[in-house]
Amino acid sequence: MRHTEAKPKKRSKKAKESRYTVGLTTPVARHVERYAEIADVSMSKAIAALVRLGLESQESRKQEFFKKLKENLADDDPKNQDRVVDEFRALILGH
Repeated sequence: MRHTEAKPKKRSKKAKESRYTVGLTTPVARHVERYAEIADVSMSKAIAALVRLGLESQESRKQEFFKKLKENLADDDPKNQDRVVDEFRALILGH
């Protein structure tokens, strides 16, 4: 992945943005193209939005995982432990 700093705009007071060059597999590129068309944005903006959504989803799954873990730490029922392990596995793997 190549990294370059975006040139700041003279009128803009926004924080600097980083730019990256990424390679996408053909199926992923097609999904991004469809998303970009539906959202009526450029490929770059579509990729940025999808990365942001993925990171937010990962963070929310992590928070849900620790919430459920905390709720079930004191439970000693072996049958319930198996169910909890299955739930945690699904949360971690995203299934």
